[in-house]
Amino acid sequence: MFSKSKHWDEIFSKTEDSKLGWYEKDTSQTFKLLHEIPDWEKATVFLPGAGTSILIDDLASRGSKLILNDISREALDRVRQRLQDDREHNLWLCQDIAQPIKQPLPEVDLWIDRAVLHFLTSEDDIKGYFDNLRSILKPGGHTMFAEFSTIGAPKCAGLTLHRYGIDELSKRLGSSFRIISHFDYTYTNPSGDPRPYIYALFKRES
Repeated sequence: MFSKSKHWDEIFSKTEDSKLGWYEKDTSQTFKLLHEIPDWEKATVFLPGAGTSILIDDLASRGSKLILNDISREALDRVRQRLQDDREHNLWLCQDIAQPIKQPLPEVDLWIDRAVLHFLTSEDDIKGYFDNLRSILKPGGHTMFAEFSTIGAPKCAGLTLHRYGIDELSKRLGSSFRIISHFDYTYTNPSGDPRPYIYALFKRES
């Protein structure tokens, strides 16, 4: 039986960060959208699939309160070691983001998903993801996505993907969310292959 957590633990335990297919050393595309949110540095930020991204370090260095979730304990342990003094200031979760979050959480101002949602392919998992988002993101909060676009690669990390356009993201979120900004961006992975992404920022109105 396929185990998602085992699959990701094996990837993170066997591969250096800089060799991961989604590794990026430049987080400026995310910050393009962050700068459209007033006082975002004061936000409590939820990362549904933190992985080992350097975005974590960039957010922590600006004073954001982070809730770091990943299905891989291996990934979270690696980040804990890297953050050192900052690690105790964050909240750590290790769970499948498609399953209900049972741990009580502080109110979340900002949900940032870089390359997580597109790994969920069943309707039940996608619904579970958006149920979690709506259950913890406060009214007036923002959610940001960076996912493989509809013209992007169909697979990553050995897994089939569900690729996204802005219309589907809007429909999945529902009428209480308003689109703030979106753009297409082609990321070049460590192997030199182009990976078309869609970046999108929404605000929750109610």
